[in-house]
Amino acid sequence: MTGGLFAILDDIAMLLDDAAMMSKVAAKKTAGILGDDLAVNAERATGFRASRELPVLWAITKGSFINKVIIVPLALLLSAYASWLIVPILLLGGCYLSYEGVEKIFHYFTHKKHDTPAVKKTADKAALLEKEKTKIKSAVRTDFILSIEIIMIALGTVMDQTLLMRIIVVTLIAILATVGVYGVVALIVRMDDMGFYLIEKAQHLKG
Repeated sequence: MTGGLFAILDDIAMLLDDAAMMSKVAAKKTAGILGDDLAVNAERATGFRASRELPVLWAITKGSFINKVIIVPLALLLSAYASWLIVPILLLGGCYLSYEGVEKIFHYFTHKKHDTPAVKKTADKAALLEKEKTKIKSAVRTDFILSIEIIMIALGTVMDQTLLMRIIVVTLIAILATVGVYGVVALIVRMDDMGFYLIEKAQHLKG
């Protein structure tokens, strides 16, 4: 009885060790897209009052978790029954991200001269909430595409493994992608607020 229990624990330990090793490989391959995800969402979480930045970021984070819950099972089903679709999906996702990047550059250059002064950018509460909702929807949509890319690349690294190993590795990468990216963005937002606090404190001491 005891010997059987130790054998099971040994098998579990070996499985987790293999999963950790494969997760490390998958994380390295998805690092570039994770960097893009971080940059995009850091930009999307800014432009609001300091008191609203974290609530907006939390709403985007919840949307990201929902995206992962949808994508991970579908990706695993694809890997089992239609693995030939993975590469076309990656290509389509890359095309969409390229389109969005070009659109952002075009918007930057065409609207730069028409920006209104910061003093005039006051709006009522309803307008501000509408702006938040629009930004959150846009961020969650972009996160959905990036999540597909991340999960598909992670899945590609474990295609020759067992189904259980695929589930463990892809789930770990999905969780780490969301927690890691949005945790860093939250830290950046808090550091920004801390910087303003220190500046105000320094000015107060001088005064």
